[in-house]
Amino acid sequence: MSYIDEVIKSVEERYHYQPEFIQAVREVLTSLKPTEEKYPEFVKAKIYERIVEPDRIIKFRVVWEDDNGEIHVNRGYRVQFNMAIGPYKGGLRWHPSVNESIIKFLGFEQIFKNSLTGLPMGGGKGGSDFDPHGKSDREIMRFAYAFMSELFRHIGPDTDVPAGDIGVGGREIGFLYGFYKRIRNEHTGVLTGKGLEYGGSLIRPEATGYGVTYFAANMLATKGEDFNGKVVAISGAGNVAQYAIEKVMELGGKVISFSDSKGTIIIEEGMDREKWEYLMWLKNVKRGRVREFAEKYPQAKYYEGKSVWDVLRDENIKVDVALPCATQNEIHKDHAEAMVKNGLIAIAEGANMPSTLEAIEVFINSGVLFGPAKAANAGGVAVSGLEMAQNSMRLSWTREEVDRKLQEIMKNIHDTSLKTAEEFGYPGNYLVGANIAGFLKVAKAMMAYGIVY
Repeated sequence: MSYIDEVIKSVEERYHYQPEFIQAVREVLTSLKPTEEKYPEFVKAKIYERIVEPDRIIKFRVVWEDDNGEIHVNRGYRVQFNMAIGPYKGGLRWHPSVNESIIKFLGFEQIFKNSLTGLPMGGGKGGSDFDPHGKSDREIMRFAYAFMSELFRHIGPDTDVPAGDIGVGGREIGFLYGFYKRIRNEHTGVLTGKGLEYGGSLIRPEATGYGVTYFAANMLATKGEDFNGKVVAISGAGNVAQYAIEKVMELGGKVISFSDSKGTIIIEEGMDREKWEYLMWLKNVKRGRVREFAEKYPQAKYYEGKSVWDVLRDENIKVDVALPCATQNEIHKDHAEAMVKNGLIAIAEGANMPSTLEAIEVFINSGVLFGPAKAANAGGVAVSGLEMAQNSMRLSWTREEVDRKLQEIMKNIHDTSLKTAEEFGYPGNYLVGANIAGFLKVAKAMMAYGIVY
């Protein structure tokens, strides 16, 4: 058993009740094995053991009152994982599935994702098991105030800068930031994803969806291909999926799917601008379900209770490119096998850890271009970093400036991952390349500080 295998086994024994965190650790550390021999100083300094333990985990109760006067109690979390290269940076997720294991896996992944951007940001993540779906604006506001009444003690522009994630969009960030300003009496860049009127950045809402599409375009270019004429499957109907659909259409791709937690839409003729604008209204203004899309457009087929990947498998639908943008572990081995059998060329992960380890193995062993989440969906946190920079300088960049910087960052992440994979003997393996490249920067910083991190 190698040294890294021993570290993985230790994590599995210590945190056997945290499956998502164990999955993330196994995926990253397994791909770091080539560094064990090349950097014996990391072994001696126990960098691998240190990097899988967060600096701290903050847990707190959140008490709030609904519109009927009933009191509710939820759990809040902030995992500050590693700040070796910059302040903790990572989103807040409000969803019933949130627990310590999920927040730890997200925070752990964030360390390497942030490192890959080239910006000075450490890794962190937070959230609550609160479900914002079906709540009124006033209920969302009261919950946000209650959540921030504890979180404010642990964050700051040079300490920890949260952003949004599932369940936390522009409305929620506004409530959170408003309460922070009120109790701290200061206007700082302590949250990203803010509205343009009070310190936000252009392109931030679009950044993750645009970024994953740019990354996929860079992968396709290595094979002399592009999005033009490609059939593309996208899962999810939230922020990431919405803007991935838009950008794929701009680049000439044919998007045939999207989904939410209740079911999937397949539209064989492909999305167009009119349908995309209706989807944006449906999800962002009405806050409805995707089944309503099929009610407006009869040519769209709705599959109740099925994911995009279930439908592709069951209906034997061929796609060239897959962009999973919904949630973790949505693509299983059988889904991957079905897509590969039907000629999949590339997959880029827009969500965090949407493919199981077994599915990833199928993609890589089949020669499919596989863009792991920490590289492919880094566009969101990259533009969050750009928002932090604009806040620090008290200025705003144009849409074109931010989009250009985003494209440059995604290309650099792509090229760095590819180059590092080649250097360590895994040509074309973006997973190994991204993990090692992200790890080395953080590990070298930790070494420079001695044993304080």
